[in-house]
Amino acid sequence: MSFTLWFTGLSGSGKSTLSSLVYLELKRRSLAAEWIDGDIIRANFSQELGFSKRDRDINVRRIGFVSHLLTKNRVISVVAAIAPYAEARQNNRQLIGTYLEVFCACPLEVLEARDVKGLYARARAGQVANFTGISDPYEEPTAPEIVVHTDQETPDASAGRIVAELERRGVVPPASACILCDYTEEDERLVREGLASMGYAKR
Repeated sequence: MSFTLWFTGLSGSGKSTLSSLVYLELKRRSLAAEWIDGDIIRANFSQELGFSKRDRDINVRRIGFVSHLLTKNRVISVVAAIAPYAEARQNNRQLIGTYLEVFCACPLEVLEARDVKGLYARARAGQVANFTGISDPYEEPTAPEIVVHTDQETPDASAGRIVAELERRGVVPPASACILCDYTEEDERLVREGLASMGYAKR
């Protein structure tokens, strides 16, 4: 079965890390899947967009349409994108149909304490406009299919719980029923580097 697995949450909440771990597990099980990172989509399909509500909604809708096409063609779409507005997420849910939402929950104070890239500090100082969670709203999901508290467990533990829930829902077969392959993080890195060399993805 194909579906879209959408990871939403504030910047730094673990969306990219967890979505890539789940995606790699799906690939290891020889399932047709693609990983869609919101930043890469913005860099390749939405360069003209800013960070207003309108522009964010357009970007989320574009990601949703790509996911719709993948899902329709029996490819699992694993998405990591903030998608801060509930209406835009609901529109994608209606378009895609088989749509599962993962809310990466993490308190703002924890994210600000981590702040590896210094984005929250810059936003607090007024150096970054329209920053979700600081100067722009984030509308938390009210009924996500999966919630992971990324301040309370390791990425591997969260990813394991997500995969287990996908198995419980019957959208992913258990590993024992899959033809396993040796697809690794290194394989994915080489793919991404190849895309980056052609200007389609970040290194």
